[in-house]
This record gives sequence, structure tokens and C-alpha cells, in this order.
Amino acid sequence: MDDISSIQAAPTPRYPRSIPFIIGNEAAERFSFYGMRSILATFLVMQFFNPHHIAALQTVAEARSNEATHFFVTLAYALPFVGGLVADWFTGKYKIILYISMVYCLGHLFLSMFDTDLSWFRYGLILIAIGAGGIKSCVSANVGDQFDKTNDSLLSKVYGWFYFSINAGSVIATILIPWLYANYGAKWAFGIPGILMALATVIFFSGRKKYVRVPPKGVNRNNFVFISLYALFNISKKQKGQSLLDVAKGPYNPEKVEGIKAVYRVMAVFAFAPIFWAMWDQNLSEWVLQAEKLDRHISLGFIDFTVLAGQVQTVNPVFLLLFIPIFTYFIYPFFDKIGLKPTPLRRIGVGLALTGLSFVIIALIQTKVDAGQHPSVWWQIFAYVILSAAEVLVSITGLEYAYTQAPISMKSTMSAIWLLTVAVGNYFVAYVNNSISNGGFFSKYTGANYYWLFVGIITVVTVIYLFVSPRLKERNYISDPDIDNEAAQLSTNA
Repeated sequence: MDDISSIQAAPTPRYPRSIPFIIGNEAAERFSFYGMRSILATFLVMQFFNPHHIAALQTVAEARSNEATHFFVTLAYALPFVGGLVADWFTGKYKIILYISMVYCLGHLFLSMFDTDLSWFRYGLILIAIGAGGIKSCVSANVGDQFDKTNDSLLSKVYGWFYFSINAGSVIATILIPWLYANYGAKWAFGIPGILMALATVIFFSGRKKYVRVPPKGVNRNNFVFISLYALFNISKKQKGQSLLDVAKGPYNPEKVEGIKAVYRVMAVFAFAPIFWAMWDQNLSEWVLQAEKLDRHISLGFIDFTVLAGQVQTVNPVFLLLFIPIFTYFIYPFFDKIGLKPTPLRRIGVGLALTGLSFVIIALIQTKVDAGQHPSVWWQIFAYVILSAAEVLVSITGLEYAYTQAPISMKSTMSAIWLLTVAVGNYFVAYVNNSISNGGFFSKYTGANYYWLFVGIITVVTVIYLFVSPRLKERNYISDPDIDNEAAQLSTNA
């Protein structure tokens, strides 16, 4: 009887009262980010780099625009590593999200106010990159902080709504902002994302009394950077049979050292991710500029309209949302059933190949554009289909791999390093475009040759990956939790 009454008395899990504020904040912030980015590449060309539409200057103008766009993304994805450390060590997540959001708003204000002044416009981009990067590693972690043992069963559902808000904000922004830019000009097109970022900040601040706030823990000397540097500068202490990192087990926590070994194993896989991001992020810049030159008239019988160049990219999150359940519930189980187990490493390899294939289509489109033709935008949409499938295979699998292959103490570090691969990829694209605009080594890679260059690079990378990936050691900390226990035992014995 007591057992029955205790079962009946078990409380029903409840969602934390802070969750609506966090999800509302994320939807508005993602709208602001993707909204301004949807028109950034075309705006820079039309307003600053080739305002008089001189054909002879277009190639260099587009290269300068792409360089600025990819450098902006580089900064935005390099800073989450810093933002996460500052939040964990000094400020806590709430303060850094709130204060950096204000910097974020100021950046949007600069874009709207200084749409005719390139120097101040660039300052605005830097402030937005600081804002977006500074809070990126804190916002999703803040979701998890709101839960405890009484309601952790609801966490996966909340993260589902969290990522839905990201894609919803992206889709709406990439439809609306290019339309605003075409009909009402740059001030409104950059101003509306700024208003949404201000709204995101107000929403987040409104929930201040409802958040669970995890206090900062101070500087943790047992971290990835400190231990790696110690091992590097004390390589002479390495004994026979030891790994390089083992020399740090005296001054540092052995459990953390073992965890960092896992990080380096995962980084061997992540070394192949920058080329994916170098190519994927071009769909928000180079592909948009290409779409300007395509026949964007769409006729579906009952629907007849012309899509704006900046709106074409909307199909990416749409295809992504369609493909996630298709791959999860149909494609992966099918290959598993026929004996071709879709392991994370195999998925990433196929994703790299599909990324290259999407660029083959883009290069063929550009060949016709270079010849003065205007191919149908449907060909670019077809490339988006393939690129979105590649994103499921590489991006989502990469996040899964980072989580499963790293011990509990290193999961945040792995997430930050994954974001750094985005920064590295975008920096390479910025470098290539800088070389083109300044007559450097890559200046011969213009038009279709530009895209064939990346097809060649990813082909070489994929071939290397096929040789390297079977030799990579894997240790799944989810299916084999005893690995973490072994590391803890090392720490206890020490």
C-alpha cells in the first residue's frame, strides 16, 4: 500500500518557468543574425565595392565582399571559446549573455546608421561578431542549467524546441529581410534585425528572476590549454612508453589529462571539418551572389513569382528539417540492416563527398553564367538539396561524435573546438578571396574556376580521410561509461 501511494504521489515533471524566455530570446537573436547575414554579401558589393555596377570591377568587388563576410564569420565562431571560458571562470552565463547582448545590439545599430560609411559599418560587424560569438557557447548550456533530477526527462523536448526556434528564426529572416532590402533599402533591412536583437535582450532580461544561475568557478588550472602547454614545454620529462600528455599527470589532475587525450583523438577527426565549413558557409555569400545572375522565376502552376537572391538560401534550413528524420529513421536503419553500418566516421566521409558534389553543380552553373547565360535557380536549389544532406552527415554527426567521444569533463571543450573548425574554414575562404582581390596566388581562380578549386581541395581531403579514418581510435564514453570511471580511479590513486 505504501508503495502504491508513493507512486501516486510522485510529482509530474514540470518545465522550468525560465524556458519561454530562453527560447524566445534565441528565436529573436537568430532572426537578427541570419537576417543581416542574408543580405550582407550583396549589400557590400552594391553599396561599397561596386556601387556603379562596372562589369570590369565585379569580380574583385565580389571577392572583397566574400572576404569581409567570411572574416566576420571567422570572428563570430572563434569567440565562443573565449566566451565560454569567461562565463565559467569569472562572470557566470547570465551576466555574459546579458552584457554581450547589449554589444550585439550596438553592432546592429551601427549597421543601420552607417550604411554609407564602410569603416563604421565594419565596426558594426565586429561588434555583432563579438556579440554572437560571445554568447553562443553560453545560451545552449544555459538551457541545461535550468533542469534538475525532478524534470530532466523533459530536457530533450526542450532542446527540440530550442533548435526549432533557431531554424524558425532563420527561415523567417531569410524570407523577410531580402524583401525589405529590395523594397525599403538598407537602413530598414539592417534596422529590423537590430530591433529583433533588442527584443531578444529584453526577453532575456525579463526572465532574470526565474533563471537558475550556476555561479562561476574561478580559473580552472586543469584545463585543455594549461595542460597541453605544460606537456609541450616539458617534453624532456617524457619516459619510454608514455604519451606526451602523461608528463602532466604529476602537477595536474590525471583524470583531466586522460580526458584531454580523448580531445586530441577527436581533433584528429575534426581536422577534416574546416574544409566542409569553408564550403558550406559559401551558400550564405558566394551562392547568394551567384543567385543574382540566375533566372529566379518560379512557376508551380498555381504559384508564379520571382524569388530574390537572398531568399534562395531559405531552402537550406527547410531541407535540413526534412532530412534529419529521414536520415535518422529510414536511411541509417536501412544501411545498418544491409550490413553497411553508418558509423559516425563513415557518415562524415560521405558528407564530405556530397559537399564536393554540391560544388560540382555550382561550378557547372557558374560555367554557364560566365558564358553570359542565366540558368534556372532550380539548379542551385538542387545543389542546396545535396549540401543539406551533407550538413546532416557532417555537422550533426560531428556534434554527436564530439559528445560521445569525450568524457564528461571535456564535453564543453569539445563543443568549443567544433565551433573553432567553422572559424578555421571561414578564415581560409577569406584568405582565398583576399588573394583574388589583391592579385595574389589565387587571382586566377575566378568564375567557375573558383568553385572547381574547392572541388579539387575537398576531393584531396576526402581521399586522405578515407585512408586516415579507419586507423583512428574511438572510445565511446556513452556506450562504455566505465571509461570515465577508469579515469576517475587514476585520479584517486594519484
